Formats: sequence, structure tokens, C-alpha cells
Amino acid sequence: MTPELVIFDCDGVLVDTEPTTDRVISANLARYGLNIAPDMVHKMFGGGTLMGIGEEARRMGADLPGNWLDQTYDEVFAALALGVDVMSGVVDLLDKLDAAGIPTAIASNGPLAKMKVSLTPSGLLDRFAGRIYSGHDYAPKPAPAMLLHAMDVASAASAATWMIDDMPAGWDAAAAAGCGCFAYVAEGGAARAGGHTAVPVTHMDQIAAALNL
Repeated sequence: MTPELVIFDCDGVLVDTEPTTDRVISANLARYGLNIAPDMVHKMFGGGTLMGIGEEARRMGADLPGNWLDQTYDEVFAALALGVDVMSGVVDLLDKLDAAGIPTAIASNGPLAKMKVSLTPSGLLDRFAGRIYSGHDYAPKPAPAMLLHAMDVASAASAATWMIDDMPAGWDAAAAAGCGCFAYVAEGGAARAGGHTAVPVTHMDQIAAALNL
């Protein structure tokens, strides 16, 4: 079946923002008495929201100020503005989807402001204009709200929709929405998607092949 819609996560799928974000959050939390290495930040909080990270950090004993969320977003945005790489194979996959007339969208738990910073330099922001959905405007993944909205806007059936995500929250959101999902596990390999219904892939070329593009 030809897909009627392909939905992309942003961080770690379209652009390689996660190492930068993990480093910023690690350094930030250390200032407030909570020492978590960047790789552990990714393992513990990857795929969640910054608000959720703050709530968990407070439960773990971090003495965060009232303006912590805004302060930390400013730090993350400043770091991302220095430049991030587009994930390998993404542009080729998007070109093939466009050539086949298959609509695309973004569903990310991050705020739109962050996506503007990370996606603008590569032209991806313009490429997805009008089809970018944030967990700050809809219930964040693993809730299926963003995916259901994207399918509704595109008039796409769930059985003909695919999600591409690198984190369990996205895989679970796709399952809840009734659509297919590719688990992008370039780091960690197929074992990282164990226990989920998502199809593990390690390169975007595998997605193009699976969709017969």
C-alpha cells in the first residue's frame, strides 16, 4: 500500500540535536546539585519534554528556580543556534517522498521555537511549513494526539500512515494511533526497539526501500 502520510519526529530523526541538548541539560542540572552525565540524560529523559525533565529533577533533589524552564530553553536554543547536522539520508528520503507525491509532517514533543532554531539553517523548516506539530500544543507523545491531528489534516488513514521516531514515546504514540512505525535506532541497534511493534531501521535508505520508493 502506498503511504498516505509519513510523519517524522524532529530531534534525532531529522536533525542531530540530541547530543547538544543532552550536554546543555547535564551542565545545567549540575549547577543545581544534580549530576547526571549527558549519556544518562539521554537514557533517562530522551523523548520527553523539558518540563517533564524539570519535574523529575526536582523529585531527584535538584533545587531548580522558578524560571528554570525558560532559562534552560534559552541555553538550549543558544547552543543549537551554533549549528546542528541533518541526519544522514533524510534529504534523500524526503526527495523520494516528494517525488512520489506522499505528504509529510513533523510531530515532536519539542516546542516550535526550538524547531525553528534547529530546522531553519538546513531549509527543513520551510520544507515542512504548515505541517509541524508540537507537544506543547497537543498532548505530547506517547499520547497519539499529534499523530491523529496530522492524519486528520492530511485526510490520511491510520493504516496508510507511517511514523519515524527514535524514541519509545514515539513508537508507543504510533501504536496508539493505529499507524505503522519505523524505530530509527542507528544508535543502539534493533535490540533497542525490543518489546515494541515498531520496525527497527538503522538508516533512512531502509525506510525508502520498505515503502517501495
